Amino acid sequence: MPKKTTQLKHLITSSQLEFLMEAHNGISAKIVEEAGFKGIWGSGLSIAAQFGVRDNNEASWTQVLEVVEFMADATQIPILLDGDTGYGDFNNMRRLVNKLEQRAVAGVCIEDKLFPKTNSFIDGSAQPLADIQEFCGKIKAGKDAQHDDDFCIVARIEAFIAGHGLEAALQRARAYQAAGADAILIHSARRTPYEVLAFKQNWDDRCPVIIVPTKYYATPTEVFREDGFSIVIWANQTLRSAVTAMQKTVQTIKQRENLLAIEDQIVPVAEIFRLQGAAELQKAEQRYLPPRVKPAAAIILAASRGEQLRELTATKPKVMLEIAGKPLLAHSLVAYREIDIKDITVVRGYQKNTVNLPGVHYVDNDDYANSGELLSLQKALNAKFTSEQDFVICYGDILFKKYIPAILCETEADFVIAVDTQWQESANRHRLADYVTCTQPSTRTAFFQPVYLTHMAGDLAAQAIDGEWMGFLKVKQTALLLLRETLASLLADSRHKTAKMPLLFNTLIKQGYQIRVIYTTGHWLDVDSLEDVVNANALFS
Repeated sequence: MPKKTTQLKHLITSSQLEFLMEAHNGISAKIVEEAGFKGIWGSGLSIAAQFGVRDNNEASWTQVLEVVEFMADATQIPILLDGDTGYGDFNNMRRLVNKLEQRAVAGVCIEDKLFPKTNSFIDGSAQPLADIQEFCGKIKAGKDAQHDDDFCIVARIEAFIAGHGLEAALQRARAYQAAGADAILIHSARRTPYEVLAFKQNWDDRCPVIIVPTKYYATPTEVFREDGFSIVIWANQTLRSAVTAMQKTVQTIKQRENLLAIEDQIVPVAEIFRLQGAAELQKAEQRYLPPRVKPAAAIILAASRGEQLRELTATKPKVMLEIAGKPLLAHSLVAYREIDIKDITVVRGYQKNTVNLPGVHYVDNDDYANSGELLSLQKALNAKFTSEQDFVICYGDILFKKYIPAILCETEADFVIAVDTQWQESANRHRLADYVTCTQPSTRTAFFQPVYLTHMAGDLAAQAIDGEWMGFLKVKQTALLLLRETLASLLADSRHKTAKMPLLFNTLIKQGYQIRVIYTTGHWLDVDSLEDVVNANALFS
């Protein structure tokens, strides 16, 4: 790959119209690169704003330098830094160029205003311009200081901003080009492009011309292409869109006092890790550090048909029913993967060939019609699992918020289940449910001391019910052997071949083992009926 300075030089001198996109820190620079842009505009306004200060040189040049160093480290495309006025006189300019070259920044744009500068869109007509000869000296000093012949210095002309007109802009541009500027950036605060178009038509292509259509954004890009401009800079839209999103998010959290309304609307933390290059670090850790415990895995029990749904499951099991445009099972896979559970095993049975989503291990329970959940679980454990990782077991016919299995995985106990305290809703709908009695109900005290399951059944008296089991069980790797032995003992009795999960829980309790309970409130849906299918689609509408 060519040097970053060479890449920028090629963009500036390209016969095609090129584009630079604004970034203001490492992660925004990475996003710009991944979007396909060939270069980055290191916006002075945006860098100042992410510090929370004004675009008046309130951030020191060394602070700006540190930001663009992170941006350059995060990307392989060139950065043209908005260097304000060069942060001082010719001597400051020489030092700036040297430091930018050391940090693999490909070029710098300096504007012909006085230090400290003020943003051009804040009463630009009242801002005095630098002396032409003094600014030419600054350009010459920068060019003399550079060690890389391809490092670019762009001279930004503020004559239109200051109200001096076309002739003044052309006079300055000719002087700056003669002093060694690699390109001219002609700036305008008008909502139409007439000033920059007039400049270009009278410039005679002495050197490339760059524009920043922040104000005249309604102009078709084809106009700039036809008039032969070199580069269009989208100068602050990344920052502004980020502010819009942040304001909406924090206002929602302030109003709701929880994260449920926004968590599924924003990127998962895993995406931040990806942009940060976490995968590369994980590979390095495998090379340089001792082995560590594997991430948790998941087992999804999905062998049954779902007879209650009648004709909807005539040709496929209910885990493959379409909910909001994709199979019910696919929603579970997405939720698990977003919390970094990627080792997923699905036990299938009825119409098993229709259960074929990619990236999943499949185990078949061909005796699904004459067996229950315990046999499906045993088949999954015998087919694949070792004592190297924790795992989560869940039903395949539930929709859920990803935080539910995430909390279970973080809870230190051999066996952990999720219990919904809003069990009355299930009772009111007269559907089958697995109700639980626990060592204590869901109270504030339950947040500070462990709660354990004492019994699970579908026919508990209302006064004995502390909640409804949500279909999730986390098993610690150290309890795998115990789980296998208990399943083998139960299934050795032919009467238990069709048994469901509550038998397993109650047996473990009778044997003296503890099953930890994590209380939650709603945020899941068991798809058992036509009404459930309608409600499930409504969740995503």
